[in-house]
Amino acid sequence: MLYPETIELDHYQEATNPKNKILMASKDRPFSFQGHRGARGLAPENTLPSFLKCLELGINAFELDVVISKDRQVIVSHEAWFNPAITTKPNGKPLGKLEAHSHLLYQLEYEDIQLYDCGKRGHPKFPEQKAMPVTKPLLSDVMDVCNEYAKNYGLPPVLYNIEVKSYKHGAEGYGVYNPPPDEFAELVYDVVMGKNMIDQCILQSFDVHIVQALHQIHKDLRLSLLVENTDDLPTNIDRLGFVPSVYAPYFELITAETIAQAHELDMEVITWTVNQPSDMLRLIQLGVDGIISDYPNRFRELLTM
Repeated sequence: MLYPETIELDHYQEATNPKNKILMASKDRPFSFQGHRGARGLAPENTLPSFLKCLELGINAFELDVVISKDRQVIVSHEAWFNPAITTKPNGKPLGKLEAHSHLLYQLEYEDIQLYDCGKRGHPKFPEQKAMPVTKPLLSDVMDVCNEYAKNYGLPPVLYNIEVKSYKHGAEGYGVYNPPPDEFAELVYDVVMGKNMIDQCILQSFDVHIVQALHQIHKDLRLSLLVENTDDLPTNIDRLGFVPSVYAPYFELITAETIAQAHELDMEVITWTVNQPSDMLRLIQLGVDGIISDYPNRFRELLTM
């Protein structure tokens, strides 16, 4: 099992100043830090520059999102449409808010998707993000470029935490925003399998039907259930119908009891999206196994506090 950015010491400790807590992980459960959509706080999200920025910082794991195009390509994108906050149309004009849902990626060929820029405007919520012209990549291209980068710079193998984005909006969403779960799962699995990346991937979703479909394809896939509801862990696992490798709640939902229950079932707990160092330290002390952040540089900074 791959754990990027592993620090092994006997137990969590605190320095004299509580703000200077030393970040470390149990030898039994190495800690994994992952960039959110690459390094979203520093470079355009879910793009090659964002993933390479994460690797440049020495964090060789990141979360990314995938959707499907009309021609059944697996595209790295958080939304199943173009985000009007960051998108520039082929004619050079910003995409308007009212236009977003008339530009569904599932209704467009990939060559047409490539005509839209998603980086040169920057992101209004991330002032540290460096604006640059960039388009949405294929999952296969991300793997090729990042694996080559890791190889060239002597980094450990890259860990890809791939969120399969389902915008079903009830049953009618299947076939409109994305394929039905079985087809969606097969398309993503085919890319991962074709690149021989099964051992370097976590596949996750909020949609239990997607996670179930992936489980049916390959029982040994490392699967993660994303959670943003307030139901307890047993309820969410019962709804899924099997115990996945990873339980991934929103960070404000994390409790010591949640972590204990997950570990009892031999699940890792990887939480999202944690951007404040104080929250990172608190969650690590609680015993989470991984943290996803928009700012992978802040984790590096914690190590030198």
